[in-house]
Amino acid sequence: MTVTLPTPDSPLRIGTRGSPLALAQAHETRDRLAQAFDLQENCFQIVVIKVTGDAIQDRALKDIGGKGLFTREIEEDLLSGKIDIAVHSTKDMPTLQPDGLILDTFLPREDVRDAFISPKLSSIAELAPGAVVGTSSLRRKAQLLHRRPDLKVVEFRGNVQTRLKKLSDGVAECTFLAAAGLSRLGMDDVPATPVEPDDMLPAIAQGAIGIERRMDDANTAEMLMAIHDVETGQRLAAERSLLLTLDGSCETPIAGLAELTGDRLRLRGQVLRPDGSQALAGERDGSIEEAAAMGKDLGEELLSRAGPAFFDWHDA
Repeated sequence: MTVTLPTPDSPLRIGTRGSPLALAQAHETRDRLAQAFDLQENCFQIVVIKVTGDAIQDRALKDIGGKGLFTREIEEDLLSGKIDIAVHSTKDMPTLQPDGLILDTFLPREDVRDAFISPKLSSIAELAPGAVVGTSSLRRKAQLLHRRPDLKVVEFRGNVQTRLKKLSDGVAECTFLAAAGLSRLGMDDVPATPVEPDDMLPAIAQGAIGIERRMDDANTAEMLMAIHDVETGQRLAAERSLLLTLDGSCETPIAGLAELTGDRLRLRGQVLRPDGSQALAGERDGSIEEAAAMGKDLGEELLSRAGPAFFDWHDA
C-alpha cells in the first residue's frame, strides 16, 4: 500500500509519559521515523499524558494496581484517537493489550543489564551486612534477598533523577536502574556498574522500546514496519510468552532473557518468592521460529515446579 505521510498540518501524534526517560524514548521513535521517511520534526507531535503510576509515588506498585498504571491513560487516548501511536518501555507493558490495540513494533534493544548505583561502592559483594538498598522493583528485591538475606530493602519509587537524589540524601547505600535508561539519558556521570545477567537476570523485555498502535490503522502499521527491529521482536516473543504463561504482574518477581546466536535462541527464566527465600530457574534452547513456544514451555515448567503455594505470600 502507499503510505500517507504526516505533515506539519497533520502530524503523527506520539503519546508518552512525561518522565525524562519516557520523553527520550518518544524522541528516539520520532527521530527514527523522520529518518526513515525523510521528514522534518514538525511532522510529529509529542503528546505527554499523565498516568496514575507517575502521580502516586509514596506506595509500591503492587499496592496500587500494578503495571497497567503506566499505560492505562495512554491506551485510552490511543483508542479514542487523541494520539496515533504510544511509546512505552516494554518491560512496563502487560502481556495483553486492550481490544483494538496491538504492540508489534520494537526498536533495537539497548543494554539489557541492571546497573548497580552507588557513590561509594561498585558491587553487591561490597555491601556490608545489613546495608540498606533502595529499589522499587519486586524482582530486584527478591533477587537481592535471595543472594543476600541480610540486606534491608526499602521502597525507591520515582524517575531516574528522583531515585538518584534519594541516594545522595543517604536514604540507601545503593540502588539499581536499567543500564538502558542511563544510556538513553546520556547519564555517563552516574556512578554505575553493570550487573551481568548471570548475577542478576533482568526483567522481561528490559532495554526494549515498544510502540503500540490501533489494530485498524493500516497506514500507521505500514510506517512502523520501517523502524521495527526484527531481532528484538524475536527475542521478546520468547520473553513475553514466558511472562504470559507465568501470569506475571508487579506482584510476582519474574526475570527472563532471550539471546540470539545465528538462528538459535537461548531463553532463561526465573521466578522467586517476594521475600527471596526461594528461587527457581530454567532455560530453553531452540530455533527462532520456536520462540513463543519455548516461552510457554519454560513458563509451564516453572509453574509446575513452583506449585500453587509458591506465590502465596503476605508482606510482614
